[in-house]
Amino acid sequence: MENKWNELSAQAAIEKYRDVHEDIALRVYTSRLIGANPSLVLHGGGNTSVKSKIKNKVNEEVDVLYVKGSGWDLDTLEPPGLPGVLLDHLIKLRGLDSLSDEDMVNEQRTHLLDASSPNPSVETLLHAFLPHKFIDHSHADASLIIANQPDAEKICKEIYGDTIGIVSYIMPGFALAKAAAEVYEKNKNVEGLMLINHGLFTFGSTAKESYDRHINAVTMAEAYVANKQPKALTPLEGLAISADEKVLLNALAPVLRGLYFEKSGKSWVIHHRKNEKTKAFASSQECATWSQIGTATPDHVIRTKQKPLLLNLKQWQDTNALRNEVASALETYCENYHEYFKSNKEAKGVDKKELDPLPRVLLVAGLGLITIGKTVKETKIAADIYQHTVDIIHKSFSVGNYVPLKSNELFDMEYWSLEQAKLGKSKAPVLQGKVAYITGAASGIGLATANLFAEQGANLYLADLSQDKLIEAAEGIRNKHKVGVVARVLNVVDEDAVRDSFADLVANFGGVDFLISNAGNAVQGPIGQINLKDLRQSFELNFFAHQVLASEALRLFLIQKNGGVILFNASKAAFNPGKGFGPYALPKAAIVALTKQYALDYGQFGIRSNAINADRIRTSLFSEVVVAERAAARGLSTDDYFKSNLLQQEVFDTDVAQGFLNLALAEKTTGSIL
Repeated sequence: MENKWNELSAQAAIEKYRDVHEDIALRVYTSRLIGANPSLVLHGGGNTSVKSKIKNKVNEEVDVLYVKGSGWDLDTLEPPGLPGVLLDHLIKLRGLDSLSDEDMVNEQRTHLLDASSPNPSVETLLHAFLPHKFIDHSHADASLIIANQPDAEKICKEIYGDTIGIVSYIMPGFALAKAAAEVYEKNKNVEGLMLINHGLFTFGSTAKESYDRHINAVTMAEAYVANKQPKALTPLEGLAISADEKVLLNALAPVLRGLYFEKSGKSWVIHHRKNEKTKAFASSQECATWSQIGTATPDHVIRTKQKPLLLNLKQWQDTNALRNEVASALETYCENYHEYFKSNKEAKGVDKKELDPLPRVLLVAGLGLITIGKTVKETKIAADIYQHTVDIIHKSFSVGNYVPLKSNELFDMEYWSLEQAKLGKSKAPVLQGKVAYITGAASGIGLATANLFAEQGANLYLADLSQDKLIEAAEGIRNKHKVGVVARVLNVVDEDAVRDSFADLVANFGGVDFLISNAGNAVQGPIGQINLKDLRQSFELNFFAHQVLASEALRLFLIQKNGGVILFNASKAAFNPGKGFGPYALPKAAIVALTKQYALDYGQFGIRSNAINADRIRTSLFSEVVVAERAAARGLSTDDYFKSNLLQQEVFDTDVAQGFLNLALAEKTTGSIL
């Protein structure tokens, strides 16, 4: 493993964080070096600390432990992510015979320098009880391959001699902190500790020394693993699936979304991790046993569950047969999870509430790794973790065996309140897990609608002709609202491209919940003199494109079987056409009829169809010249033209967006024209 320490970069970090002590600046620097390497830590994994001195408000010098705080990732760590805790008090806690998790958290919080700081790491006491100034902890892949071997201690001796101490597995917390300190004190020459079934700690008197030792220890483990002959995977015999990945995913993903909604009453998104190693693993005979053993490190269980769901689909070409096959597999998984919960709860005599039993990771023969979560972020975290887990499992069996924590021990971690706290308990936005496909999304009503739906937690598939504006819009929404956003440059009159966009939609999110069919253009001309070619082109854009989009959304709605919403931008011209606007008004009138026809034909499936008649909105639909002409024809200024309604208030694109949201949420409204 490459050592990324750079003296100039270290000095730059000291300069960048000159408002804090140099110790903290260097702690941030090396923490980020560790966090930037996914072979060391993933998504909140690992922690780091530094011991320093400051003067308090009464000018007394006190020792302080700065340790990574809950909610911070090492790769993006900043000084506020290192809450300071009074070290002398933490060290005194070691004299206690026992300390509950709740009391441990309280002792740490009540001795923070800043009461507004995040909770210190659950492993704060381990950092405190060791005397070293800098301490680094990771879940390095290579370390986990060694730490999950049945003879891990023997292998560690072979690799490290006496330079790394060995700590038997104990749940993180007070007892582990004491045990780790005792192992160190038996040999104070060690440069680090290997925690069995858990991960690696190293320490040093400087940030560089602790980091160097960490990289060196991981490199030695990597070299040991690399010297072992990789164990060949045995392909499944008579693999039923020979379909293209895209075709198979398009068949499976909407079925999964529908079944998860059916079982939980909540919306989910799906992520397919394109990776040949995970695909080969999912399509191997070994997968059936190897994947069911357990997680590579205990805290992964809250992201991936203890085991993935395995699927070797037989009838994927028949939607109903596929749904029945997947539903049966899910039911079995949930029953097994319930039994796992019930038996452990009774055996341990604890009062716990069962978490939802649905798998977060699926291994699909012929397809590979699929993850499911309530947000895109959740799915990608689980996919990152399990992609590394597949490599760890495979290499573990190449080294010898794979013996992670047993089911009863993982239960303790999965239902540990301090571990669950990492997931956060904030109230979910109303559209979390939902997916909205929006056309004409780069500006005007489409962009306003995209922003509002994202604000409410929806993931977005944005389509528009304008590439530059679309990319800008997508990046802005993604950065502001932290939802999944996919942008597709699309001409909605290109039927093949539209159908392909829905395949792309499924590949990114698994399905769709809302179609906001908004794209259009105001074609003008006296209706008796309009060129038929121009009229047909207007119908292609302002009617038939909407129909193709709606039919594609409907196809997915019917597979998912949990309703769905079609929303059309119909325009007031449908009911109140203007002179010379017949080529635009006629297809828009047809859109009103289309709205009602979808409501009539598919209401029985819980699918709703509604439309909005927007009028006089400042968008690019009408040029400034056209607007000025229309205002002058009515004897109005441009501003008064936009206010020429019963309430004498201008209607903005954001008002129309709010109308779309209201209709999307109006669960008992269909066939309505707003």
